[in-house]
Amino acid sequence: MKKAVRLSDIAEKLQVSTVTVSNALAGQKGVSEELRTRIKQVAAEMGYQARGSASVSGGKRILNVGVIIGEKYLGAYPSYYWKVYQELSLIAGLHSCVILFEVLRHEREEALELPLFAVEQQIQGLIVIGEIGREYLEFLNRQPDMPVVLVDFAMQGLPCPSVMADNYYGMYKMVNYLIEQGHKEIAYVGTLMASNSITDRYFGYRKALLESGLEVNPDWVINDRTMEGQIGNIRLPERMPTAFACNCDLTASELVNLLESRGYRIPEDISIVGFDNYLYEGLCDISITSYEVDIKEMVRCAIKIVVSLADHGEAPSDMRLVSGVVVVKESVRRIKDE
Repeated sequence: MKKAVRLSDIAEKLQVSTVTVSNALAGQKGVSEELRTRIKQVAAEMGYQARGSASVSGGKRILNVGVIIGEKYLGAYPSYYWKVYQELSLIAGLHSCVILFEVLRHEREEALELPLFAVEQQIQGLIVIGEIGREYLEFLNRQPDMPVVLVDFAMQGLPCPSVMADNYYGMYKMVNYLIEQGHKEIAYVGTLMASNSITDRYFGYRKALLESGLEVNPDWVINDRTMEGQIGNIRLPERMPTAFACNCDLTASELVNLLESRGYRIPEDISIVGFDNYLYEGLCDISITSYEVDIKEMVRCAIKIVVSLADHGEAPSDMRLVSGVVVVKESVRRIKDE
């Protein structure tokens, strides 16, 4: 079988960069007309065919869809966003989409460099899982013929459509669950402004407390991570609440381990709830009551939006919020009748 001609093959023959070849073939600025013509001529002579133009039976074309996840979200064990990517990969095939995955390294994000799959071949859409920097998102959004869809976050002022968990009402439900179990002193664990989802969940926490006439103690709003996303170094308040509402299950597991190291029992002494209902096995010795996000519906919506943008140039909606459910486990103690 004849080997497919790659952008890098054309670049090597002409002694230019792969990015230059990609820009020339995509009609982007920054390439002189003389060089653009030469690149197109050489590409045709070498038999280069842009990927993404294939079709399946019935005439429906196959779309190449890029997926990126920020490096900070992928640690030593599978994360919630890794689970989102897995579900996305499974559903994509049902919509004639081929997924090209890449971890977005800090260096490439800071240098405003395209994902490698977007440089080497044509993609019809890009899905970003998990919040990344505004400057890089603006850079991606400027790329022609590459619609961007955001999963699990939105960015104010950018026209990219997004699909998100209902962070605000999700945490509102979790805190109301604690209140129904008799808790009146409830802390929130999550570094505000570290991500939109953490901040949205905080306001859901505040709404639940205010509606119930409960104390909003600033000492009970506790950081769980750096602004770069590194989780750890949780500091317990001097006056302890009866319950902690954590912005995610990973933070909840860190808190469980910290409290147990200080002699507290969960849930006999302290109750804890999380968010996402996803935690790698072995990180915690107790199952955590959590808010389960409908991941399948999130990725199904994201794929439909990408396909609609690629085929028609428009999305069915700018923002889609996906609801979830409270999943009761063993980390909350009822104290109402005591």
